[in-house]
Amino acid sequence: MVLLQQRSTGHQLCGCGLLGVGIWLSVSQGNFATFSPSFPSLSAANLVIAIGTIVMVTGFLGCLGAIKENKCLLLSFFIVLLIILLAELILLILFFVYMDKVNENAKKDLKEGLLLYNTENNVGLKNAWNIIQAEMRCCGVTDYTDWYPVLGENTVPDRCCMENSQGCGRNTTTPLWRTGCYEKVKTWFDDNKHVLGTVGMCILIMQVRGLLGASQLELPAGPKPEAEDEAHTHTHTRTRTRTK
Repeated sequence: MVLLQQRSTGHQLCGCGLLGVGIWLSVSQGNFATFSPSFPSLSAANLVIAIGTIVMVTGFLGCLGAIKENKCLLLSFFIVLLIILLAELILLILFFVYMDKVNENAKKDLKEGLLLYNTENNVGLKNAWNIIQAEMRCCGVTDYTDWYPVLGENTVPDRCCMENSQGCGRNTTTPLWRTGCYEKVKTWFDDNKHVLGTVGMCILIMQVRGLLGASQLELPAGPKPEAEDEAHTHTHTRTRTRTK
């Protein structure tokens, strides 16, 4: 029981941490929008908040169920953990099976998002593109020519320039970052796949241990042993009295 409480508390702490990071991102980077126009609410902050909330609530169910020795809460903890684990496995399998299609659709959607770059209601999207292009030294989705239909022929955002200056994106002789940001992000994931894999494996182990702890837990049922002994002694005494 104590072991399950510790594991559930670990889930809660992880959830609180993720929730705090998500709220901080939402407050400090609130003007940032998603790159994808098809999913306007699918920002990094919202994703982290949602995941943190789910993990925290799941851990709370397990901890409360272990403390109260409540079968219903422990069963809910087990079911929620099982659903999360199965959903993760299914999404992972689908991602690898349809990786080419995912890449194609993602590039298409990101290019459609470029059309909103200079619109009044999408300042966050503009800021996000400027930052990622400056920090990752990339330009556009696949390359710098993705900006031509948006900003005009031979015109790119100033953050695409190797030496950033006001209006440098309109100068045809200015050296530009040639690699697209999509490839840069993929390269970053490839370079950090060992770290990401380790983190994912730790989360998976924690979830599996939580499932095993909840499934193997035996809760006390029926009268307590002390009560049974007292009842047995009382019955035996009455029997001896009647015999006399």
